[in-house]
Amino acid sequence: MKNNILLLILWIPLVTCAQNTDLSIFDNLVTKTWKAEGNWGDGSKFKQEIVFTYALDSTIILVNSKGFINKEQTKLGVRNHGVRQFDKKSDQIKFWEFDVFGGLTEGTVFSEGKNILYKYSYGDSTVTDMWEYVDDSTYNFKVGNYEDGNWKQIYLNTQFKAVE
Repeated sequence: MKNNILLLILWIPLVTCAQNTDLSIFDNLVTKTWKAEGNWGDGSKFKQEIVFTYALDSTIILVNSKGFINKEQTKLGVRNHGVRQFDKKSDQIKFWEFDVFGGLTEGTVFSEGKNILYKYSYGDSTVTDMWEYVDDSTYNFKVGNYEDGNWKQIYLNTQFKAVE
C-alpha cells in the first residue's frame, strides 16, 4: 500500500506538467531545418527556411524563418521570428509571428491527425496554413481558405523538406 501511495505521489506531478504545455504536435519539426520554394497564386516567389526550437523549459516553441526581406523578392535574410505557446485559459495553442516589415500575425494552431494547421486573420479574411504530414522529413504546405475540412481556395501549394 505504501508503495502505491508513493508511486501516486511521484506520478501526479509528471502528468500535471505534461498537460500544461502540450506542444507535442511540433515534436517532428523541432531540431530540423525545413526548406520550401514555390509560387503564390499571383505568380510571386515563395522561399523559406524555418527552424523550430523548444525554449523556456519546453513551454514555448521559437520559430526563426529566413525568406525574402524586400518587396521586390530579390534579397533573402531573416524574415520572421515566431512564438507558439499552449494557452491554459483557452485550452489551445496560440501563435505570434513578427516579420521584418513590422507586421504581427497571430492566431491559433491545432492538429488534424499528424497535420498542423494555423488559423489567423489577414485583412478581412480568415486564412489557414497547413503543414500536411507526408513523412518525418516532408510536409505539403498549403495556404488558403480552409473551412470544414475542405479547401475553398488555395493561395500557395508547395512542400517543406527537412535538410541537414
